[in-house]
Amino acid sequence: MLVCTTIIESGLDIPSANTIFINRADRFGLAQMYQLRGRVGRAEERAYAYLFIPPESYITRDALKRLKVLMDHSDLGSGFQIALSDLKIRGGGTILGASQSGHIAAVGYDMFLKLMEESVAELKGEPPRNEIEPEINLPLSAFIPETYIADIDQRLSAYRRLSRMSGLEELSDIKKEFIDRYGKLPEEVSNLLMRIVFKILARQAGVTKLDVAGPRLVLQMSDQHQGNPHGIVDVVLAQKDRFQLTPDHRLMVELTDRRKRGILSQIKYILKEIAHHVNG
Repeated sequence: MLVCTTIIESGLDIPSANTIFINRADRFGLAQMYQLRGRVGRAEERAYAYLFIPPESYITRDALKRLKVLMDHSDLGSGFQIALSDLKIRGGGTILGASQSGHIAAVGYDMFLKLMEESVAELKGEPPRNEIEPEINLPLSAFIPETYIADIDQRLSAYRRLSRMSGLEELSDIKKEFIDRYGKLPEEVSNLLMRIVFKILARQAGVTKLDVAGPRLVLQMSDQHQGNPHGIVDVVLAQKDRFQLTPDHRLMVELTDRRKRGILSQIKYILKEIAHHVNG
């Protein structure tokens, strides 16, 4: 028997423990209770979490909501739904006034924050930021296998973090973190990180779409997202035997090395070269 405070929520791991008793569960937040409940059932045996609360007349309405959410979402991978429910109960803040209203569940929290940023910029009189989201099409299997990150919540969190990457330094840091926490990167994860590298570089180069069609790289260019759109002409003239620019702003490049590693290295170099010329 281990008698302790909520300190165990910070990651104490006792695989043989299969039962936990939480006194005055009504006083804890959803995140706390979710973490406390997760301290048991970490092995193959069925686990039990007993929440002790006073009579309902002594419990606040929000506490009752939190307890109901915890009972409704007891399946594996329910962390995201619990976090979203916690956001609904506590609210998302009052950035633009005394209270907020809207349909956050319909648009998602990330989109909600993006719309909020755009509204604040509009109120400040700042020009809207129309960032591109390049489409990267490569014949590579790119994902995070369950055998690498087994916990679904951690896997989803990793995907969300990767989707927000905006710089190569950030990506390098998260790569080191993955190796430190989960071990050597599987090929699928390495491919996923490479896709994000291309996405970041494509955004810097003003490329909206990247395709690899056999021995040829095809890039759809966007003049609106290039500081010097005419710089792409310099790139083409420098290697006219490999580069071809079509009237519909597509840049076609012949890839000399057809091996996987060679193709990826060439794409990385070409995107950097374009970014240098169109933003110089």
